Amino acid sequence: MMKLTCMFSFILLFGAAGLLIFIHLQDPEEVVPQQASGMRYGQGSQEAKREGASSNDQGGKTQANGGATFPVGNQRASLLQDESVKHRSSGQARKALAGIRDRQRKSSAANSARAYQRRRKFVLKSSPLRIAVNGSFLSLPVLKAEAKDELRWRNLYEVQRERKRIMRETCSKYKSNNKRVITPYHVSRIFVEDKYRILYCEVPKAGCSNWKRVLMVLNGLASSTRVIQHNTVHYGNYLKKLDGFDHKGINYRLSTYTKMLFVREPFEKLVSAFRDKFEHPNNYYHPVFGRPIISKYRPNATKEALRTGSGVEFKEFIQYLLDVHRPVGMDIHWDHINRLCSPCLVDYDFIGKFETMEEDANFFLHLINAPQNLTFPRFKDRHSNEERTTTQITQQYFTQLSPSQRQRSYDFYYMDYLMFNYSKPFEDLY
Repeated sequence: MMKLTCMFSFILLFGAAGLLIFIHLQDPEEVVPQQASGMRYGQGSQEAKREGASSNDQGGKTQANGGATFPVGNQRASLLQDESVKHRSSGQARKALAGIRDRQRKSSAANSARAYQRRRKFVLKSSPLRIAVNGSFLSLPVLKAEAKDELRWRNLYEVQRERKRIMRETCSKYKSNNKRVITPYHVSRIFVEDKYRILYCEVPKAGCSNWKRVLMVLNGLASSTRVIQHNTVHYGNYLKKLDGFDHKGINYRLSTYTKMLFVREPFEKLVSAFRDKFEHPNNYYHPVFGRPIISKYRPNATKEALRTGSGVEFKEFIQYLLDVHRPVGMDIHWDHINRLCSPCLVDYDFIGKFETMEEDANFFLHLINAPQNLTFPRFKDRHSNEERTTTQITQQYFTQLSPSQRQRSYDFYYMDYLMFNYSKPFEDLY
């Protein structure tokens, strides 16, 4: 009989403990510290009331008994008659609750990891190729040390230092480069010469044809710049572009090669492009740009002008350039240098100017140890009988415009004027 009683008590206690653990597993957030107080029904004490209020604050349900308000969770305590059993059960409950929370944390971490991987895959699929700018860009290579010691190059070296300083300060003031990320688009105008480790950013109407000739000679593709024809330069595809390399190849060349570009006074560059593309026969620029320009900006245009696109006037061309709703997009020949070469991302080692082309170009060739018989060519391979675009010719074209159009044109190229330290071309500009 005694054994039967013990067995029955053991089964009852084991069942009660199992029930408590089951309830905890079903609603772990409802467990509060006061539930271990051993409170009984009908005791309506202030402590019980405080416990009931606490559970109500946490969203627990209540039940009235003898005028006292209790959390429903306190009914579980009435099943426990023996204090030792109660402590063991509550200990098991705490262990079970700790296990549940641990599994929840692991599950949450796993879900976060899976979500991150999904987001990463989406970004990689939907974003353009990106190349992070590494620390080497913050400690840029300087010009050769021995060049600073030679008296004949000292002034040119100081000119380069000043140009780079102005460019960097302008970028710091006006450009936000917090991300410091370069995409293949940013280097799509940069030509590569691997033998002498040169990166050259092409700026149209700033000596780019002759610079490509020089790169071809340096690469061993020709013996002299004079034997290379214009079409060979621009359509022969003999020179590689930086965006044709993979991540590693682009990063390596940006970090170790000498990066250079040559710029030109923006208004003068613009007039040179207009004269070249619109004042001479051209089977691309006349139909592609000329026809929509004439159609939109010339009242009562003739059928012949609308058909051929020939005879675009400079004032019409400026109207197109300044129109936010252009009938046809931009072209590299009159786009901003700032957009073509991204000097705030690609920190160029050498900045030459068209206005001082001969001395700048030959100084650069000296710095890279080019063959001594190689000098920068000065011949004009297109419209060679026509006078080069000068400051005087540029002013003649811009006097055709109203003061407002000149101001807006200056505003359009303002960053180029500022970044490369060109003076205002007209006194009435602000």
